Amino acid sequence: MTLSRTTLLSRLSSIEWDDFEVKAASHDLPKNIWETVSAFANTAGGWTILGVEQRGTKRNADFEITGVDVPEKLEQNFTTAIRSGGKFNVPVAVDCSKYDFDGKTVLGFYIHLSEHKPVYFNSLQNTFVRSGSGDQRANEYEINAMFRDQAFGTMSAKPVPGTSAADLNTATYQRYRRYLSEYNSTLPYNKMSDDDFNRKLEIIRDGQLTYGGLLMFGNQQAIIDRFSDFHLDFLEIPGNSYAEAKTRYTYRIDEQENLWEYYFVMMQRLRIYVNSSYHIDTMGFGHEESPELEALREALVNMLMHADYFSPMKSRIRVFNDRIEFENPGNFPRPVEELMQVDITIPRNPVIARLFRCTKLCENAGYGFDKMLSWKKLTGYDVDFENRTDACKTIFWRTEKPGTEDADVIDTTQKTTQKTTQKTTQKLTAAQQAILTYLSEHPSASRAELSEHIPDITSDGIKYNLKNLQERNLLVRIGPDNGGHWQIRSEKESSHD
Repeated sequence: MTLSRTTLLSRLSSIEWDDFEVKAASHDLPKNIWETVSAFANTAGGWTILGVEQRGTKRNADFEITGVDVPEKLEQNFTTAIRSGGKFNVPVAVDCSKYDFDGKTVLGFYIHLSEHKPVYFNSLQNTFVRSGSGDQRANEYEINAMFRDQAFGTMSAKPVPGTSAADLNTATYQRYRRYLSEYNSTLPYNKMSDDDFNRKLEIIRDGQLTYGGLLMFGNQQAIIDRFSDFHLDFLEIPGNSYAEAKTRYTYRIDEQENLWEYYFVMMQRLRIYVNSSYHIDTMGFGHEESPELEALREALVNMLMHADYFSPMKSRIRVFNDRIEFENPGNFPRPVEELMQVDITIPRNPVIARLFRCTKLCENAGYGFDKMLSWKKLTGYDVDFENRTDACKTIFWRTEKPGTEDADVIDTTQKTTQKTTQKTTQKLTAAQQAILTYLSEHPSASRAELSEHIPDITSDGIKYNLKNLQERNLLVRIGPDNGGHWQIRSEKESSHD
């Protein structure tokens, strides 16, 4: 029996969105199974499936159900080896499942992320990590990092003492389930009762909310009782730096109940900084299309699911005139250059990561660097990543970043001129071109009129782009708001001022 990945996962009802590794096994355990156990225990957890053989590459694989002939023996040998502490340096937690495929038995073992990393068998050299849906031997840097941060990735699944389902924000929780049903309708989780849903997604464990479930869907009081200064920050700074800004900020996001609510409010605000289109499908659902917004969304979700919520520092977004910064407590677990090369999935908060991935709001593997880096192709401006011992930052440039001027220009006056010219000759976005075109024919148009006649851009977007055009001296307001008019200037005129 040959199955596609989708069909296989639909038949294995426990593992729809988890990482998994299949292995053919008839009478004996595969020799490389211990590498997979080590990799899952050290990285983010995952499923080992026995009795299935993979055909083809990871991305385009078919799976043949071969079955296991002695399931009781293999299950006993496997669980004894990893739970006893004899095979591995520490006992490994595992859940067992059994599936029937038309008379053929398939065994599934879920390997939990360990709190006592590194996890290895026989010797420290046999420490493995998960990379690109495969197992790789850990290097010295990775092993040392595990010793330093043994609790990384484990807290979000721990129960929070004194909590229960009553501490969920009912409106948020129901909103999530509706969103999941609409945007990932084939996921079997949608058919589950609330109790089964909460258990499968580790929102609740042993009758108590997990830290991930609490942060994602909890009511504000329950969260504040455990995280006294819980909040995320979003500031818009009117300048390229705090020192340059005449006021500290022009916009600050209101406090929200939990992470799911913060996500939607922040996404709504980020929309004004990108071009987007909106259409209605044949089913009557509205869809927004904006590759630029997808890049920012990846950074936002990345920030929410990789934050260290036990740090006194808080996750924050800063919008300057020339860049958008996503800054997070907790560093990237490995050098950014390494994370960008392969799809390494090491989430700090696996429960929160899974909840976002189920709704298709982020990449299913790795840190989504490819999607974030698409900003460069879409806008022509750079994306930078900074990693410190206690924090990390992702920066989306909205103009040429400092230090990229022509290296041959030495004179200070020439540099200033070059920067001014560079600022006024940036390429216009589609929205800015549409605004200038409309104002050339209707110079007395108000912001409301522009918003009404230019499709696919909000009133906030009109306001932002008018300000940007004025800062670049391509657009000048003549007279008062009521009774005045707009004057369009050429790039040549603006560069000489």
